[in-house]
Amino acid sequence: MREALLSKLRGIRTEERIGTLKKESDGPVLAEWNQSGVKFAASSDKLEGVYYEALRKLLDCVVPTGGEKPILHEGGIYLGCWLESTGTINAELLSRFIPSVSQSTYELFADYQREDGLMPYKLTESGPSYRQIQLVTPLARSVWNHYQLNGQDKTFLRKMYTAMQKYDDWLHTYRNTRGTNGVEAFCTFDTGHDLSPRFWHVPDTPHGNDARNCNPDSPILPFVAPDLTANVYCQRVYLARIAEELEESGEPWREKAEMSLNSLFQFCFDERDQFFYDLDKNDEHVRVQSDVLLRVLACEVGDRAFFDQALRKYLLNTRKFFAKYPFTSIAMDDPRFDPFSSYNSWAGPSNFLSLIRAPHAFEHHGRFVELTYVLYPLMAAFHKMTRFAQALSPWTGEEGFTETYSPAILCMLDYIERLSGIMPRPEDELWFTGLLPYAVDHGEVIADGTAYSRIINGVTFELVNTRDESVVYRDGVVTLLFPNGLRAVTDRQGKLKSLIGMTVRTVEGVISYEGHEWHVAVKGNERIDLVNGFELIKHAADLGVIAPTY
Repeated sequence: MREALLSKLRGIRTEERIGTLKKESDGPVLAEWNQSGVKFAASSDKLEGVYYEALRKLLDCVVPTGGEKPILHEGGIYLGCWLESTGTINAELLSRFIPSVSQSTYELFADYQREDGLMPYKLTESGPSYRQIQLVTPLARSVWNHYQLNGQDKTFLRKMYTAMQKYDDWLHTYRNTRGTNGVEAFCTFDTGHDLSPRFWHVPDTPHGNDARNCNPDSPILPFVAPDLTANVYCQRVYLARIAEELEESGEPWREKAEMSLNSLFQFCFDERDQFFYDLDKNDEHVRVQSDVLLRVLACEVGDRAFFDQALRKYLLNTRKFFAKYPFTSIAMDDPRFDPFSSYNSWAGPSNFLSLIRAPHAFEHHGRFVELTYVLYPLMAAFHKMTRFAQALSPWTGEEGFTETYSPAILCMLDYIERLSGIMPRPEDELWFTGLLPYAVDHGEVIADGTAYSRIINGVTFELVNTRDESVVYRDGVVTLLFPNGLRAVTDRQGKLKSLIGMTVRTVEGVISYEGHEWHVAVKGNERIDLVNGFELIKHAADLGVIAPTY
């Protein structure tokens, strides 16, 4: 099967799979995709077909806006680019495939920054809009990762740093009216949580549609919001790194970050529930357990023990957020939970914006195996996709509201690369992951084998996965073989650095690399480092694997 998959991969002509291009900008964008060398083949023509349909629809979401350069659009009914998603986490994923579009997307938010420091919450053909703030993924993290992955352009980094510095000042000036040093929500749309019970009896937009104003007659506003506060905490952590990269002191940013973190725990964290809630103007917690928890954790709040507790109590709990197709947007045991995904709702369904934000939270703490619990059912859902909707039914995995939605499209591209592909990392690493989609739905086989390619610094890498083994090729020559169930970590030249256990079972077998062979037994989440080119040494204490709870 290995040779058949490799031959199939090498025979793919992406232009032929995409078909006729729809607009002038599609040609250069597709050419840049081809420069990345990314191609995907599978034993299943159905899965492979869905992959290239996703790429075709991705081109529909890349549109010149506010100038000649194309930027990423949200897609579906959302005709424009939103800072909470398209301008941050979506562009962060796209940066591995079409980096020029990601960079143009980031820069346009800086270009349209208001004189007082407020960035637009969205950009459309009719221009920028400043009505609300709508923040979730920290922009500074996305910018930093793009910078690290794509040539370290300091002119770009300086431009974005200056803009983000001014925006930080704006938030402190206008969204800290209660003096908590947290960040306040004035309306539902500030966090993009449309129809969530978290914001019942709260207006959708700020007072007078001015992001600086809160309704003075509201009995409960403003909220000290945990996700907004965590955003600014993480933003400041990365602004410290960026400052030092630009030869400035990062210490003032670290001090501000610590201030944000202290506020988050002092005002928004409930010790009894071990959960983050909004604090209303009456100092009452808004006790709706929503995907705010996942948002906060994706902002790198808390150590591994804290994250592990959140996994057991909430994220991997089938009574809370771990539905058949996770993650629900509010806890399933909340009487206000509404699973219907046929409209734009954060009151229950599993939203793709949650699903593309989730991996960072897991991987930041080395919980690689636990993340696969999410990847497997979602791959089964992707296998039958036709529209790429905004949300899924948490019960059936059926597609919900809207179509050609870029977070859903990028989620598929990202999950395939994390599960069975070659993934470049900001730490100058490559991840070669030896897993296959699993038949979780009605025993329907998704793929018995996959093949994936990428070009890094002019070198073509290929990875072929079967049920037994994974094989890495460097410019057509086999360089590494390892058993199914592991991830090989290399530098950008393909030099082996370590191996990670990616499944709950202990993976046993032979590693073959540059004339050396080792018999290994690697537990889930365990990491083994290659030292001096010939010795494999366990990296750290056994983390174990966390199972779902009920």
